[in-house]
Amino acid sequence: MKRNVIFTENAPKPIGPYSQAILVENPDKLLVISGQIPINPETGEIVKGDIREQARQAIENLIAILEAAGATVDDVIKVTVYLRDMKDFEDFNKVYEEYFGHSKPARAVIEVSDLPKGVKIEIEAIAAFE
Repeated sequence: MKRNVIFTENAPKPIGPYSQAILVENPDKLLVISGQIPINPETGEIVKGDIREQARQAIENLIAILEAAGATVDDVIKVTVYLRDMKDFEDFNKVYEEYFGHSKPARAVIEVSDLPKGVKIEIEAIAAFE
């Protein structure tokens, strides 16, 4: 499988830990991960706290699903993030960069009016791998 970062000067440069686009040639497997919210899988409880704590748990949940399928963060090609408050973007982005800063999948961040169980964040992803 070939994973290529697409970049053109004819579109805006990325302003964070993401790429304009990712081109994947001949993936053997395509994994579509449903939105993950900050639920602690051991307790079933929502992680209380600020956006950083909630983002970290949502990403850890996403990583657990990737690993269960035989994939890694490096296989993620697209991430969609839903935030209840765009004012949390900078703090969220710092946590996100810890996990995805080296692989920089394509990404969209969207502010929404509400999320399940009143959480601050939900993250879904697509991965392609061999």
